Amino acid sequence: MLGIHDVAVWEPLLRLLVRDNAERLAAPGGYVVGHIGQGSWSVPAARPAFQLGRAALVSDIQSEWDAVGRIRDVLTEAGVDDVSFMLETPTPGKARLHFFDRGPAVDSGVGTHLGAILLVEGAVPEPWRRLPDPSPDAVPAPTADAVLLERTLRERLPDAIGATEEELAAVETRLGVTLPEELRALYRVTRARWEDLGEDWSAAEHMAKAVGCELLSPEEVYLADAASRPAPWQFAAMDAVETPPHAAVQGLVGSPGWIVFGDNGGGDRIAVDLTPGPRGHLGQIVMLSHEENCGASLLFDSLTDMVLDRRPEAEHGADEHGADREERPPAVAWVNRSGVPSVAAAAHPGLEAISIGVWEGEPLSLGLLVGLPRLRTLSAYPRTLADPLEIAALGGLEFLELAPEDWRVLLDAGAVPRGLSAAAIVVHGERHPLPVVELANELLALWDRPQITRTVVEVDLGSAE
Repeated sequence: MLGIHDVAVWEPLLRLLVRDNAERLAAPGGYVVGHIGQGSWSVPAARPAFQLGRAALVSDIQSEWDAVGRIRDVLTEAGVDDVSFMLETPTPGKARLHFFDRGPAVDSGVGTHLGAILLVEGAVPEPWRRLPDPSPDAVPAPTADAVLLERTLRERLPDAIGATEEELAAVETRLGVTLPEELRALYRVTRARWEDLGEDWSAAEHMAKAVGCELLSPEEVYLADAASRPAPWQFAAMDAVETPPHAAVQGLVGSPGWIVFGDNGGGDRIAVDLTPGPRGHLGQIVMLSHEENCGASLLFDSLTDMVLDRRPEAEHGADEHGADREERPPAVAWVNRSGVPSVAAAAHPGLEAISIGVWEGEPLSLGLLVGLPRLRTLSAYPRTLADPLEIAALGGLEFLELAPEDWRVLLDAGAVPRGLSAAAIVVHGERHPLPVVELANELLALWDRPQITRTVVEVDLGSAE
């Protein structure tokens, strides 16, 4: 089997890239970079202008498609997710390929950029560590009625095959929770297996209308805890969760009390909530959006209400999104030319994360952030900080994202905060990858983490003519 570094695998793509980037590669220090994964790729190959009025076709980029396909096939065979590379042509007819192996301590980034640098193995951002507050006084909604629910569903689905008590017990054992009686009643009527429906889409659609969602089979039911909603550190570190006093649903990434049993048909999961917010009901029905990392929204006060399509009273929405929430300073601040106007405007005791983005004024001081008890994330664009060494006084940081120049200041001064769990290097526009990789390895070395490795392969393109 050919390996991922074998010349025969890469030669068609190399010839294409050398042809399409001849001027750039011939310049002193010239190079191009690319990234190929099993599901996508980004390579600097020239592409024709697509014709207006028709979809793009594989035949429009057939040479690129075939060349990349050879590499993707090898990735699949080797069980490798992706590969990043840099190409140089030191002399005519000669190519030099640099392969970068991120290793287990660096996430995949966007395109050829590095993702988050994991300084502490297994660490996740604070919202992913947050557990639900106890809700010992929570009770089911008055509308919860397992008998009515079961009778209604049997009338709607008279031929459905229900789950046995043994099957339901197996679900409880697997999840480690007791299923609420409404959910047990639902599955006693139908276990929603594809084979039980005769593999008939119309029967599945009829069941979805009868229940109110696309129902998972008992074997597919799962707990939507935080681990079930993974997110890259660079994005997750800028999330924050909170539960206002009048909220029906707790503000969480996930909860061991969210029992997912269905889908809305668009990828959003439907769950029974056994850890409701201060104004919620035990066993209420919530939806977890596939477009969001955190939170869930209230759909129905009970599973019975969902089956009967009885919407909750509007006061829940008003309580959850009303003035009480808006009066609080935001836990996440985006300081930039069109957002929060200054660090001073962002700073308050509840601030958890701050991003300093595109900025046209004088570089900013971080002095007003010192001592904020909940601050855990700082991200800053290049040339936005007046003095990067002020970061050393921000003792509670768990994630720090800086430009290479600012990291250089901290590293040279021995001032990188040692409480960090993860870090990132901000790279905008064109930047040679080798210094960035070396910088990342310096950070990894401080925590004795596995390094990014580089394999260099010399290719004689002339001899293959």
